[in-house]
Order: sequence, then C-alpha cells, then structure tokens
Amino acid sequence: MTDTPSVGGKVTIFQVRMIRRVPPIAATLAFILAMALPGASQANPALEGFFRENIGLTADQISTIRSGQPVAKALPSREPSEVFLFGAVFIHAAPESYVKFAHDFDRLRRLPNYLALGVFSNPPQMSDLKGFSFEKDDIESLKNCKPGDCLIQMPTSSIEQLQRSIDWSAPDVSEQVNQHLQKTALDRLRAYQRDGNEALGVYNDKRDPTVVPKQFAYMLSYSKALPEQLPEFYNYLLAYPKAKPANVDDTFYWARVKFGLKPTLRVVQTVTMRGDRADSVAYAIAEKQLYSSHYFETALDLSFCIRGADDAKQPGFYLIMAMGSEQAGLTGVKGSIVRKAAVGRSVSNLQNALTTIRNTLEGRRLQNVRQRTSFAPPGIPCSV
Repeated sequence: MTDTPSVGGKVTIFQVRMIRRVPPIAATLAFILAMALPGASQANPALEGFFRENIGLTADQISTIRSGQPVAKALPSREPSEVFLFGAVFIHAAPESYVKFAHDFDRLRRLPNYLALGVFSNPPQMSDLKGFSFEKDDIESLKNCKPGDCLIQMPTSSIEQLQRSIDWSAPDVSEQVNQHLQKTALDRLRAYQRDGNEALGVYNDKRDPTVVPKQFAYMLSYSKALPEQLPEFYNYLLAYPKAKPANVDDTFYWARVKFGLKPTLRVVQTVTMRGDRADSVAYAIAEKQLYSSHYFETALDLSFCIRGADDAKQPGFYLIMAMGSEQAGLTGVKGSIVRKAAVGRSVSNLQNALTTIRNTLEGRRLQNVRQRTSFAPPGIPCSV
C-alpha cells in the first residue's frame, strides 16, 4: 500500500473548500459574519442555516452539536490529492480556555505521536532546533537523492547543496546531514519571516514540482467571502509579514511526528486572532504548514471560537474546525484505496479529538483511551 498517512492525528492543518461548490472556508466565514450580529446564542438561526445549507448537516446532526456532542465529516474536494474535513461541537467553557489548550506545547510533547517538538525563540536561534533530525532511513535515502526523484520533500537548490556538502563515506554522516538540515531549516524560517510566502519555495522531489506559495495562495483564494468577513486575518495570511493586525500573535514551532508509516519533520506557524469582547468571533486560529519532509505538500487548519451562550455565569462557545491538506500518494488505483481508508480514519479521529477537547475544557474525565490520541494531519491548531 502507498506510504501515506491516515489523515488524522492532531487537530491540525486544514484547507477546506466547500459543499455545493461553496468553499468551506468561504462558508465558514459567511457564517461568522452572521454570528457577528447582535444576539448570538446557542440556538442562533444563522448558525443552523450555515450547518444545514453550507455543510449539509441534518436536523439531528445540528441538534447533536447544540447538545454538546461533536459532529465531523469529510467535505468534497476538487482533486484526489486534496482532503477536507469539517467538525463542530458546543463547549460549556470560556473561549480563552481553548486558546490556552491549543498553545499548550507541553501537552503535545506528551502525545505518543509526537516524537520531538521545539518552539522557536523570537528571533529563532540554532539552539531551538535541538532534536530536529532525520531518521536513519531518511538519511540513507538522501545519499542518492536528486531533483525529480527524492524520498524527502526538498527544493532543487537544497538537494544539490546537500549533495555537495556531505561526505557520504564519513563515519559521522548522520551528524553532518542533521547539522546541515538544522542550518537550512533555520535559514529558511528566517527568510520566511523576512520575505513571507515566496520564501516557501518549490518542492522538486517528484516529477511534477509543487510551488508551495502558489498552492497556498490558491487555497485561500477559493474563498471569495473571506476578505469581506475577516479581511485583516485573510490578508495577513497572504501578505505575512506585512499588514500584521494589532490583535494577532504569531508562534513558530517544529515537530517530529509519526502519523504515517515514517516520522515526519514539520515546521508550523500558528496565527491567533483575538476578537473584541463584543465580537461573536472570540478567536480565530490558523495553523499554517511551512515545511513537511513527507506526505503533506500544503496544509492549513482553521479553528473558530464562536461565542454561543448569553448567560455570563455559564459561558459557552462553538468550536468550528475547517481542516485540509494537499497530499501525495492519494491518486491512482492504489491511492484511491489509501484515500478512502485515510479519510474514514480522519473523520473518526477528528470526532474523538473534539470530544477530548470538550471533556478537557469542561473539566470532565476522559471516557476512554481513544480520546487520548492525537488527531493528525499536520496543521495543528488544536491537537489533542
């Protein structure tokens, strides 16, 4: 079977398009605009209309979400390589508790899927990358790596520079490769923080190159409604580091995660927007993948905390997630089999993740071991 992960494991990365030709991101933000109107409550008609008309939920599913039970589903995608998920649950807690949960990196480090994780300093330093390293099998594969034929996602310039820099016959070849890897990762992150999306480059590991900046922009451009609803948030994701709103914070981290057949190195940017007290959108969080050594060519996870209860003594909010990724290995006959199984597991994992988030934020005890697992594509806004 193709070496492809089960799209599930954290609550992470989402690109979402939409049902009935309406992009999920567009639909989500169209809903957010409606929710921003006065009088948002747990049974808001605009929210129900969004669930029913845009996401295609039944009356029973909408009632399930309102009652505090999660609903998750896969959304239609334009191509087999695209995977899109949607999930929602009502949580009796303050929205701030979710933001704290989503940024708890110590919690992530304790998850079985997370083999290592580091948070970058501001500005990032080489010491932040301790533990950012390839496995032995990946190092072996790099020895014969060349543009258009490489088992690691890399730009042509990085492949060629690596081949020139490493003495493959030396006994310390693993140390050489990982030192080179860490320096390259640091240089590329600094370039991204200086120049934005254009620094993300082009993956040339396969026959058809993946232009990462173009792919990310194309994903966001799917939503025509987005600029009208959260224009500053949208513009910042595209124009970073320019046009940073005053109510937005950035965090960068790396992780070595195992959600497929082999460990994967990822570099992720977390963008958190805080709404005003009077806003129904309390928080919006984007988990943007900047690099992945395997599987995910592009990934973006969006989480929205929508205020849902009018009673200050019993706060509550809807946690709405739109998750998506562009992945290799999901096309062709074998790829379609992998895709079907992966999407099925992903939906189940997302539902379990939402249950765990709800239980944790409401102070409930976990009901079973499955809820302790992480939800895994990459992205990662709200991992469990």
